Amino acid sequence: MNASTRSISSLLLVALLCSAQWGLAATYRLSDPEADLIGSGYWVTVQENETLLDIARRHDIGQEEILLANPGVDRWLPTPGSRVFIPARYVLPAAERKGLILNLPEMRLYYFVSPEEVATYPVSIGRMDWKTPLGKARIVRKQKSPSWYPPESVKKEAAASGETVPDVVPPGPDNPLGAYALRLNLPGYLIHGTNKPYGVGMRVTHGCVRLLPEDIEELFHKVRVNTQVQIVNQPVKVGWLDGVLYLEVHPPVEEHLEAREDMLRYALEVIYQELEKHPAILIGANVKKAIEEQNGVPLVISRKTDEPPMPIRNPVFD
Repeated sequence: MNASTRSISSLLLVALLCSAQWGLAATYRLSDPEADLIGSGYWVTVQENETLLDIARRHDIGQEEILLANPGVDRWLPTPGSRVFIPARYVLPAAERKGLILNLPEMRLYYFVSPEEVATYPVSIGRMDWKTPLGKARIVRKQKSPSWYPPESVKKEAAASGETVPDVVPPGPDNPLGAYALRLNLPGYLIHGTNKPYGVGMRVTHGCVRLLPEDIEELFHKVRVNTQVQIVNQPVKVGWLDGVLYLEVHPPVEEHLEAREDMLRYALEVIYQELEKHPAILIGANVKKAIEEQNGVPLVISRKTDEPPMPIRNPVFD
């Protein structure tokens, strides 16, 4: 077993042990502080009367995540006995490894329990007209069984559709905040649960960050008031593991015009910034594949310098 295989195996073992102990969310221990990847993708078999969304929730994967990783698979009627890929490998966002990091295009939250230990959860984020803000924030209050006080903007939206929204929704099964809420120092923004768990992993909220009920319960009991929250917009992530560079690409959020108009140029800028720090030989075909598919699955895009060289005329289209 080589060093790369040992690293992946140990990360997966920790994830499985922690999942069994704490629920569905995966927690990874970074034995190498320079490593940028966690987890490992794997295949599962579809059971009778099981939807793709059932599989996603059982493995703590968001709805868009599992759809992108399994193109052509019907979300409601996957074929029993067929195999579905669980995209449970992640390049860590380029951000300070501290507190909570939310990457909007990925619709995934990372919680650094310590610099060596990180948990990750799928989330829903705000729609284009209800954008989740970028930048740094912090948790200022933790609430169990919160009441929901719909803001005027939500009431106006409901009124435009001929509906009414009460001034307050008490705790219970009809409360869209779920059973737990973490309030940020950004007025009106929360990290909370939901009474519609199958919407997690989509862009459906009014700006808040929505987690699965089992995930917010776990996070609520772990995170502390004043924990830092970094909200980033990184449709392209690159990272190293055992001297090899990986590329992970997600569909950019609608309002990220720079990435949407020319994803190739945007991705190459991110890649070359990394290569300035750590030179490597690119595998152009894999760069192209990741950019074309945008499925969130990390791909190896470099070879170690001691491997047999291959002529690369164009680092993207070879």
